[in-house]
Amino acid sequence: MKKASNIITIIALIAIIVLIGTISYGYYKKATMEVKNPIVTMEVQDFGTIKLELYPDMAPEAVTNFIALAQNGFYDGLKFHRVVDGFMIQGGDKNGDGTGSPTLRDLGLDVTDEENKEYCITGEFLANGDTNNTLKHKEGVISMARSDYTSYSSALTTESYNSAGSQFFIMTEDNDYLNGYYAPFGQVIEGMDVVHAIEKVEVKAADSEDGTTEESTEETEKSTPVNDVIISKVTVETYGVDYGKPETLDVWDYYDWIYQTYGINLNSYQ
Repeated sequence: MKKASNIITIIALIAIIVLIGTISYGYYKKATMEVKNPIVTMEVQDFGTIKLELYPDMAPEAVTNFIALAQNGFYDGLKFHRVVDGFMIQGGDKNGDGTGSPTLRDLGLDVTDEENKEYCITGEFLANGDTNNTLKHKEGVISMARSDYTSYSSALTTESYNSAGSQFFIMTEDNDYLNGYYAPFGQVIEGMDVVHAIEKVEVKAADSEDGTTEESTEETEKSTPVNDVIISKVTVETYGVDYGKPETLDVWDYYDWIYQTYGINLNSYQ
């Protein structure tokens, strides 16, 4: 009887040891299983390849938005439309001049023509109440471009902060002035030589609406490449993670704001 009791005790101890080992292994596996950050491969015609690591833990909406657009081929064939030596290179506008906004279909959403409106996303930076994004605008950092409507009214900060869509810029030098006011969401890990080569292209003042080139003044910067710098293809390695779609916002309507504020219907002048 005593022998049988000892056997039962031994079996129980073995079972406990196995259980503890299984639980411990589970915790170990969870702790050591690292989810890799997404890696962007951006091929620039005649210049080379830029690789970037995105940081969804810092700017989840910006990362999700960029990935969704890239996966639907949005950036393929667009260009770096604004280049400022010693500052940054900017691209991702389907109009090619900094005026365009993406639509819901650009995200791959199945919407009707009526539903397919332009959108923007929430700005993930300190001035907009986001304390999570602590990335700085250092050389090689990619950040979301946005509009600044405060020239119309100083009260339009919310509209300005939440106006980013598809456009992005890559820093060519450190810039502390932008920290807390724009949403950085990644970093170049390969190809900074390509970024700097683009930074040095010949630029001119932007073309005016009648197709002529505006004379450069203090208000008109020379930042439009003389020869187009084409982003031939953008792909993203997500390592099996489905980042879904971003939460979208309606684009601020300048014409409606003018009408609501001043009673002037600008559409009648179109």
